[in-house]
Amino acid sequence: RLWPGLCSLLQGLSSTCVLPNRAQGEQYRNPTEVQMSQLVLPCHTNHRGELSIGQLLKWIDTTACLSGKQSCAMDLAIHYVGQVVNIKAKVNRAFNSSMEVGIQVSYEDLCSGKQWNVCKAYATFVAQGKATGKMKLKPLTPQTEEEKMEYSIAAERRRMRLAHTDTLKDLLTHSTMPTERENGDCNNVVPAEKTRVESVELVLPPHANHQGNTFGGQIMAWMENVATIAASRLCHAHPTLKTIEMFHFRGPSQVGDRLLLKAIVNNSFKNSMEVGVCVEAYRQEMEVSRRHINSAFMTFVVLDQEGQPSAIPMVKPEVGDGERRYREASARKKIRLDRKYIISCEQTKVPLSVPWDQSNKVYLSYNNVSALKTLVAKTNWVLAAEIDKVRMYTLEEDKYLSFRIEMTLCIDATQAFFLLSDLRQRHEWDRHYASAELVQQVDEDDTIYHVVSQTVSQENKPQDFVILASRRKPCDEGDPYVVAFRSVMLPTCPPNPEYTRQETMCSGFCIWQETAELTKVSYYNQAAPGYLAYVTTNIAGLSSDFYVTFKACERFLQKNKDEITVGLQNL
Repeated sequence: RLWPGLCSLLQGLSSTCVLPNRAQGEQYRNPTEVQMSQLVLPCHTNHRGELSIGQLLKWIDTTACLSGKQSCAMDLAIHYVGQVVNIKAKVNRAFNSSMEVGIQVSYEDLCSGKQWNVCKAYATFVAQGKATGKMKLKPLTPQTEEEKMEYSIAAERRRMRLAHTDTLKDLLTHSTMPTERENGDCNNVVPAEKTRVESVELVLPPHANHQGNTFGGQIMAWMENVATIAASRLCHAHPTLKTIEMFHFRGPSQVGDRLLLKAIVNNSFKNSMEVGVCVEAYRQEMEVSRRHINSAFMTFVVLDQEGQPSAIPMVKPEVGDGERRYREASARKKIRLDRKYIISCEQTKVPLSVPWDQSNKVYLSYNNVSALKTLVAKTNWVLAAEIDKVRMYTLEEDKYLSFRIEMTLCIDATQAFFLLSDLRQRHEWDRHYASAELVQQVDEDDTIYHVVSQTVSQENKPQDFVILASRRKPCDEGDPYVVAFRSVMLPTCPPNPEYTRQETMCSGFCIWQETAELTKVSYYNQAAPGYLAYVTTNIAGLSSDFYVTFKACERFLQKNKDEITVGLQNL
């Protein structure tokens, strides 16, 4: 069942970038897209009549071709007998030898005809040849607005995945992790070793593909099984798997291998618990050397009769390695909650700024750049004005009005990128800026500034901002340089009574090297709802203002490009 889906996915990656000819009126479909629909039967369910998560993982594996080295994270929902599970997977982007597959899971009630999206995940896997090892993949060319957005943001997700381990270590090193044990019932403490589970599975031909490698979905189902048992030993109830933090496939296993699956509760919180699972493979019973091939972290809850989470007993970690897992589980929970808050934060809610700290810096940077890339991928921009080759476009969606100002300059894209990413120099060409002070250099790509504007508020005070500037160099040929801005909250830079603290939603630059001499510079800004009425009555004056500002920007870039070239040569 796995091989046909794998063929269809790889066919899209190894074909040329030219779209096949389609008859006029024929609907476009991504050549890498694979779909599956499964009716939930009693044999697919657990004791509560709900679809077994292990079975869902098998279907996801089959659809998305999660083979080789892979990782994914997802929040899970409940399905019942008689409902239909629809799974759609397609390649979002191919890198050198790895690719990201986006997976969308929905369910359908056949009686009412309603459908719900219940789960979205991203899986990464590596294409390997029999003789040469890793295969170099040909790039995909996205066609639709959605494909362009996923293609662009896939690079950000890849960056975030690669930084996950360092983020966890950094949080454990520099932050004091909160604990919920102090508020719990000290008389209801369960030693972690009592939750330990070990189970051995023999890989048989039905568990493997045509090459003899174990199906990833089968391994995930076995891992979910032992994790559920470990969680049950803590709560003495039937737990529900709520979230899978990450499946990390470190290496393959084959028919004839014995797989040792080990699970233990790492930490428990007020209404949830984290179970760590690892899988080791070996060939013979007496074999000393075992291969660590898989690992995952799963979050369980226990639901009462009303479907609400119940209290979870506290767990006492084992001395040594158990204490490390205990602390790491707390760190993963904080990162997970911060990530959910950032990603789900609605723009219609105030404040727009999200508190910045060590635990969420990677996700804030991701959200900052992704928001700008999403705006860039929009296709329904309307040309509002053009003055001396400076073009202004507008985009109205819901209550928001976005602007795009672009021009083509005789400058190297790298020079423009470094000059425009430093807000301390912006007052030299943008008359709206009074000053910009560097507050914190987060890392090489992210900087936090305190910006004072020339604009005066209704309180007759200058406006100020705390802005996170995130910059990205191109991931592949054809990608732009990106400089994204968004407001954040920083404890070391609280509101000052001398200023009126304001917020910016989404803005920034995208810079494309079009030829050896010419570079296209585009500036994007998503305006707040209160700005819409002003713009609709003053579009001519606004375009003139942007023109003056962008021409000043052009003079600034031309004046300083030689200076930045010398600096780049000295790096």
